Amino acid sequence: MAIEIKEVKGKKELKQFIYLPARIHKDHKNWVPPIYMDEWNFFNVKKNKFYNYCDSIFLLAYKDGEVVGRIMGLINRRYNEIHHENDGRFCFMETYEDPEVFHALIEYVEKWAREKGMDNIVGPLAFSDKDPEGFMVEGFDEPLCISTSCNFKYMPELLEKEGYGKKEDCVVYKIIVPEEIPDFYKAIYKRVMQKNGIQILNFEKRKDIRPYIKPILYLLNDTFKNIYAFVPFEEEEMDDFAKIYLPLLDPHFVKAIADNDGNLLAFIVGMPDLSKAIIAAKGKLLPFGIFKILRGRKTSKMLTLLLGGITEECRGKGIDSVLAIEMLKDAQKKGMKFIDSQLELESNTKIRMEMEKAGGRIYKRYRIFIKKL
Repeated sequence: MAIEIKEVKGKKELKQFIYLPARIHKDHKNWVPPIYMDEWNFFNVKKNKFYNYCDSIFLLAYKDGEVVGRIMGLINRRYNEIHHENDGRFCFMETYEDPEVFHALIEYVEKWAREKGMDNIVGPLAFSDKDPEGFMVEGFDEPLCISTSCNFKYMPELLEKEGYGKKEDCVVYKIIVPEEIPDFYKAIYKRVMQKNGIQILNFEKRKDIRPYIKPILYLLNDTFKNIYAFVPFEEEEMDDFAKIYLPLLDPHFVKAIADNDGNLLAFIVGMPDLSKAIIAAKGKLLPFGIFKILRGRKTSKMLTLLLGGITEECRGKGIDSVLAIEMLKDAQKKGMKFIDSQLELESNTKIRMEMEKAGGRIYKRYRIFIKKL
């Protein structure tokens, strides 16, 4: 049967684009649906400010009149300019196990990127590393977290057959929450806290976090400025990010350290895993899904690390270990069993050392691929 590739032009096609994964993954036990209210905003080029400096194209694949695949092509011109690259991207690719459909979609995006003057195409990679990135290549039987990709094994295999190779790997650590804080951590904690000039910031209510949102994201910008795929937040983007995530946060899992003048030195943000609750809500907040998600925040046994940052002058001085201990202490109190690190670049040896020092082991791996155009 002939395969037809069409660009998404209206609301009907966008709805098909957004809801197609639910059909493809209907028997996939680990798949976590997106929060659909957020999806409509994310893929709205008029509402999502990232599109202001990105070229994009949304495509659907049809076979015998039925939608059987999707892909998004993207050129992040701001990132390319900052990092002196000339890469196009593909992302949010979904197909059944059909090499012809897969080929038709990826070939179309390659042609689009080539016509835009790009030298390479990389992916899966959207606007930045804060979006789901990479195809999973290890850990298919492990639980998935919100904001990470979920794909079948055939997706990276089909991509390699299209001539793609490894660009970057991202690893995910599993850290068992210990019954007792390890002695070496206690020793570091005592040594660091004996020094004058720092204070631990703990939060009881979400409103207490608000004054620190922008300082946290500015510090994040500075910490990750040289990390692959990271795009610094701008003022308006900080507000949008806060609107999405602040209602979902448990303030006890936002930890920060400041100097005695209140200047932020380091922070870490975790969130109870909501994947089971989102599955139960089928990705819908209304009318009752929001209650399932809020209840899931209280019953979750897995903590997901979202963000972290530290000033350059504080690195290697044990402050990151103090944050880790504070996070572990609250994870113990809340009955968490283990921590998911989220994606860390394989090449980011410093953060990987911290994960392994805390007893973490790699249990999932995602790969970003590249092909020369």
